[in-house]
Amino acid sequence: MVRQIRKAAVLGSGVMGSGIAAHLANIGIPTLLLDIVPRELSEDEKKKGLTINDKQVRNRFSQSAITKLLKQKPAPLTSKKHLALIEAGNFEDDLQRLSEVDWVIEVVVENLAVKQDVFTKVDQFRKPGSIISSNTSGISIEAMAEGRSEDFQKNFLGTHFFNPPRYLKLLEVIPTKATDPNVLTFMKQFGEDVLGKGVVEAKDTPNFIANRIGTYGLLVTVREMLKGGYSVGEVDSVTGPLIGRAKSATFRTLDVVGLDTFAHVAKNVYDQVDGEEKDVFTLPDFVTKMLDNGWYGSKSGQGFFHKKGKEILELDPETLEYVARKKLKAPSVEMAKQAKGLGNKMKALVYSEDRAGQLLWDILTPALLYSAELTGEIADDIVSIDQAMKWGFGWSTGPFETWDSIGLEKSVSRLEQEGKKVPQWVTDMLANGFTSFYKEEDGVVSYYNNGEYKPLQENPKVINLKQIKKQKGVIKKNSGASLIDIGDGIALLEFTSPNNAIGLDIIQMINQSIDEVEANYKGLVIGNQGKNFCVGANIAMMLMEAQDDNIFELDMVITQFHKAMLKIKYSSRPVVAAPFNMTLGGGAEVCLPAAKIQASTETYMGLVEAGVGLIPGGGGAKELYVKTLKSMPKNVEFDLQKVANNVFESIATAKVSTSGEEARENNFLNFADGISINPDHLIYDAKQAALALYEEGYTAPANTKIPVVGETGYAALLLGAESMRLTGFISDHDMVIAKKLAFVLAGGLVPFGTEVDEQYILNLEKEAFLSLIQMPKSQQRMQNMLVKGKPLRN
Repeated sequence: MVRQIRKAAVLGSGVMGSGIAAHLANIGIPTLLLDIVPRELSEDEKKKGLTINDKQVRNRFSQSAITKLLKQKPAPLTSKKHLALIEAGNFEDDLQRLSEVDWVIEVVVENLAVKQDVFTKVDQFRKPGSIISSNTSGISIEAMAEGRSEDFQKNFLGTHFFNPPRYLKLLEVIPTKATDPNVLTFMKQFGEDVLGKGVVEAKDTPNFIANRIGTYGLLVTVREMLKGGYSVGEVDSVTGPLIGRAKSATFRTLDVVGLDTFAHVAKNVYDQVDGEEKDVFTLPDFVTKMLDNGWYGSKSGQGFFHKKGKEILELDPETLEYVARKKLKAPSVEMAKQAKGLGNKMKALVYSEDRAGQLLWDILTPALLYSAELTGEIADDIVSIDQAMKWGFGWSTGPFETWDSIGLEKSVSRLEQEGKKVPQWVTDMLANGFTSFYKEEDGVVSYYNNGEYKPLQENPKVINLKQIKKQKGVIKKNSGASLIDIGDGIALLEFTSPNNAIGLDIIQMINQSIDEVEANYKGLVIGNQGKNFCVGANIAMMLMEAQDDNIFELDMVITQFHKAMLKIKYSSRPVVAAPFNMTLGGGAEVCLPAAKIQASTETYMGLVEAGVGLIPGGGGAKELYVKTLKSMPKNVEFDLQKVANNVFESIATAKVSTSGEEARENNFLNFADGISINPDHLIYDAKQAALALYEEGYTAPANTKIPVVGETGYAALLLGAESMRLTGFISDHDMVIAKKLAFVLAGGLVPFGTEVDEQYILNLEKEAFLSLIQMPKSQQRMQNMLVKGKPLRN
């Protein structure tokens, strides 16, 4: 049977339930969100004269949750218009509508009896063959399915999303003994390809994989903090990015998650295990007192940290008073900061004998041993455990990858000297000559499994650029970029400069790449797998040239950039840009001329130059204007001034999209452009788009003239900007920038509707850019961005 999920229902409209409904709406799946019926009227409902039988009252919980989606930060929806795909309902009036849906997801309170009661009702109304799943974070999946019909049990499994569902990558899928293997296979593929998740198959054990190990690691950290006399701030200063963990480190993470939530997860394991493991999952007395006081963290205004004015204080576990925050200072910390690569940083830390080294050894090694002990019990292999921790807890490396990075043989030798029990399978592995959990040969990664190394199997849609470079090498490269053959006649241009900032080296490689592709390839993808696609041009270089009055140099760089962008636009082979995360300024300017953009769903795109006192200098204003014009209906009159106004506002206010979908709404993408829900599939999707364009007989676009609003349009743009200045929305220098931008977009002082060529607009853009960069206030803005990382309003 070919399965499809066309419509879904989410049972339970709390933060998690509404977040899952939002994620389904983001990918275009209509979703019914159900919750209980209120027992009494609210004061507001009484004032409106409503009764307990009114639909508005009966759907209050689910409708309120839907409304709140628009206010939540970070935003659960990729576009506000997706809200229309979520429909409110309740458990008494709408359960029969479960017969309409292909997937029912239960997200009610974490209580087995309540869940079983819900599933009894679901079994009565669901359609045969529909999938049912629970989003429980730890209750037995087998127990939930007891007593249900055979068809229910065949189609039932756990699907544990991590919060917030839009942003956190991990989806743990937990089958029961009765789950049809085809259902499991379908849900794993659906989770990856459609939901855009990193899917890990877990076993039906307490808290599954990530929460089991993650909670253990956090509790061990609390234990070692108390034992070693460290402070909350000291621990957080060395358990974050320094060791490849999230910036929120340990205790800030607990504050964000909520101490009440964390305690519930810990108790779930505590109730189901024995011995030493039970001891670890026992909450320390001071944590229990925090719970009694309602100090849950961010949600209650205080937890392990408490913000007073501008100062952030840390909790003293002994006195339960807030004191000045401390950082752990030790020689190993300074050595680690200087070391290159996470592995070298970790070695510098864990093998040192200072306070930081001892703490990290005592925190990390119990978690490594625990992960090894649970291999086979919570998951079938080490890869699943590593991926769960990376995708669910934001670790840069999973437990077994971490173990490899500090040296398996060396660490096991020390652990045994300390009298620690190392799992038998690990000592057997070493005895048989396997000295690491992973190995890489010719770009192929293998992992240890039952006495042998097995190649790591990945979805064919996952293209790993590092491995491709190791296998095939690179076609061309310089200090800022590389050209790589990614197969099937498609090449990829990868930016490799710091922060992927655009300089002359990247401009040079763009030109060389287009030449190479036109001669020998079917198409080009511009993409990379860094932290961000591209944060813009090299501001430091531009500021330095401006301060040295090297305007001729800047003029030359801009001219070269313009030529490179036109080369992308008029290439005889299709060029597909694959932006993701931050795609700002020059990063957006590289994408706009491409034959097609294949963006990640998490793409934050905008022309932000006004924030540093400039206007786009690389053709961005012209290209956004042209792209907006092309989005207008064909053979239908439209308001040219309105187009100019919209583009002007977007650039003048440095508007940045909060998603790929919003980038489309802001006209950075059009409806021919694509959006990849799974970031790991972005390069693959871009490659397929380039191949499709080639197979369709791609030809370069014609160089056509551009209609502009001219002198009258310029006056209209200035009128809007002046009203913003008079109301205090923009500063005097913002007004200077706005005038320059308006002149460019209007096409100068020509009659309304004049058609000009794009080189004319590019020349106007360059003149405006060069005049602004010489102004002291613009230079102050650039300096502030470089030093403080945020815009200056001057």
